[in-house]
Amino acid sequence: MRHTRERWGWVFYDWANSAFATTVMAGFFPVYFKAYWNTGLDPTESTFRLGLANSVASLLIVLLAPVLGAMADCMSRRKAMLFVFACLGWLMTGGLYLVAEGDWFIAALLYILAVIGFSGSNIFYDSLLPFISTSDELDRTSAFGFAFGYLGGGLLFACNILMVLHPDWFGLADGDAAVRASFLMVAVWWLVFSLPLLLLVGEPDGSIKGPSLNVVREGFVRVWHTLHEIRRLRHVWLFLVAYWLYIDGVDTIVRMAVDYGLSLGFDHKSLLMALLITQFTGFPAAIAFGFLGSRFGPRAGILLGLLIYTVVTIRASVMSSPDEFYMLAFAIGLAQGGVQALSRSLYARMIPGNRTAEFFGFYNMLGKFAAVIGPVMMGWAGALSASPRTGILSLLILFIAGALVLTRVEVDRSRI
Repeated sequence: MRHTRERWGWVFYDWANSAFATTVMAGFFPVYFKAYWNTGLDPTESTFRLGLANSVASLLIVLLAPVLGAMADCMSRRKAMLFVFACLGWLMTGGLYLVAEGDWFIAALLYILAVIGFSGSNIFYDSLLPFISTSDELDRTSAFGFAFGYLGGGLLFACNILMVLHPDWFGLADGDAAVRASFLMVAVWWLVFSLPLLLLVGEPDGSIKGPSLNVVREGFVRVWHTLHEIRRLRHVWLFLVAYWLYIDGVDTIVRMAVDYGLSLGFDHKSLLMALLITQFTGFPAAIAFGFLGSRFGPRAGILLGLLIYTVVTIRASVMSSPDEFYMLAFAIGLAQGGVQALSRSLYARMIPGNRTAEFFGFYNMLGKFAAVIGPVMMGWAGALSASPRTGILSLLILFIAGALVLTRVEVDRSRI
């Protein structure tokens, strides 16, 4: 009964923060950044600015994640740290409502801080997974979290799109006002649905009971020890290398897909509808991948998802109509949640149970370090060739290399 209550509390945070990932990161921010905060600018230049903003946010998380995770473990403050970063995300997301037209630098700064809040809170959210689920349910619990996130994020995003298409229904002046109001709605949604995790999920005691300089020192000491331990646990570092490669491609597509479609000349309303397709396809697909991981192993499910991404990337480089974008959005919805959920549950099996935030700090660090490179690589390749199609093709390197390294991970040894 306790595990059931805690699982529901944990899952609700995915429902909460997925609104930011969908409405802000993947949906409205790329559109608004190009059309409103960078109005009149060459599309390749605004793409580069967006990629740079994503990369700066990721780089800062790379620098913070391992030490913060180690500190949270030794203090048993995973939830407290989660809510500190979530609060940063709530405030900065709501702040986007106030940014004036053409003020791209302020918009980028608030976005960077909001992404740091989102990504930082996820370090501690992921680290709670082994405490709220038994080992034989890790794949399904992780997948259910992503599935629930797709559903919650999709429902709010559908409402936000309706606001943009029909602002008069909601008493709003125009589509711009609707987008700005959507940023406020995401902040409130994220805050309210974070409360079940705060109220229902517990965690074991840490080795240091209160805040002090010892916590900071212990954090750095643990990071150093973890680096040495990861080098000793070959199956862990080999998986992290694979994850570093392929999650770069996954995150880059999430963050840059709408911008890519705009660069091809597609209407932004069509692109937002495609994101809705991804969300509602991802809900049942993530659950299905959870059962697939339990039946055939998480590695097999991840490899299937990476195959889908490879095909999508190739097809995206030659697409010419919004209808094709819809089909690719459906395919991404099939794979995205499965790859993310099974990666999380496979890694959770490999790591020491009393150091989850610390090890998930490295897990998220590598994911964000990859995202430092991916968006800039896509923007740079597109700008150099004067074609966004070249930029999207560059992501094939990441999916193929990640899959090849993943095949060398000794899955049986990882089940410890």
